[in-house]
Amino acid sequence: MAAASAFLEIRQPLDLEASLLGGQAHRWKRQGEWCSGVLRGDLVLIRQHTPPSPSGKAAGVSASLEFHSAPSPPEAMAPRIREHLRLDDNIEAIYAEINGDSNVAAQVERHPGLRVLRQEPWECLIAFICSANSNIETIHRNMERMSDQFGSPLTLNGHRRSTFPTPADLAEAGELELRQLKLGFRAPYVHQAALAVAEKRLDLDYLTTAPYPEVKAELMALKGIGDKIADCIALMSLEKLQAFPIDVWVRRALAEWYFPNQKTPTNRALLQWAQTYFGQYAGYANQYLFHGRRLKERKLQGDGR
Repeated sequence: MAAASAFLEIRQPLDLEASLLGGQAHRWKRQGEWCSGVLRGDLVLIRQHTPPSPSGKAAGVSASLEFHSAPSPPEAMAPRIREHLRLDDNIEAIYAEINGDSNVAAQVERHPGLRVLRQEPWECLIAFICSANSNIETIHRNMERMSDQFGSPLTLNGHRRSTFPTPADLAEAGELELRQLKLGFRAPYVHQAALAVAEKRLDLDYLTTAPYPEVKAELMALKGIGDKIADCIALMSLEKLQAFPIDVWVRRALAEWYFPNQKTPTNRALLQWAQTYFGQYAGYANQYLFHGRRLKERKLQGDGR
């Protein structure tokens, strides 16, 4: 029997698909009209209705989220969804600050409601270690293979997924077994990170409240984590909204829109410039630049240019 739908009313800008499926997180996928994902041990099906329906049409409601979850009931899952989508952020204040830059303002206007996600730190750590010299589809496959091999099964309305394995699970699995899941050169990095968390040498809960420079240093002490990966983890799971990951798309955006007709600075210099220029919400500016530049490239490729 299908689980009954539950609804969340959202009174602020939200683009659910762009936020969940745009490359930040790696356990969400589109299944028909729904986004299917595993969120902190629960299988979730969620979709957005705009204008809102059906549980109320109060003034100022900009969207309604319909969702199913298992094994947790809707009343337990609703606050977790709000947390994941960072609906506690003062998005209007954030927009007011980052829209001082015309390039970011243009992307906010084109893609209103794109959110920085608040991911579970352990899963986010491993996902971005797997992102080294990879692409979004391959990262998705790596995360699903580890979950299917070492996680616990979940079912909901005919959908089947698995929980993400614990640090102890991956520590016990070992490098060889991770290589057999096609993680390649990333396998020893994943295994060493799992050991560090399982043995409490890396305390991810502490890092959510630690100063940003300390967070970067702790993360980069692990093999396989450099500036960009550390900033992805810091921004998307450790509450560091000033973090500014520089990948190929962000570097292209910065080169084209801020340093045209000149040699683009190094990534380290770009990071220092961006955090000074964009300020405390540099991470939000980063996501709009990333999203806008990536979609621009897709459009150009689709036009055959």
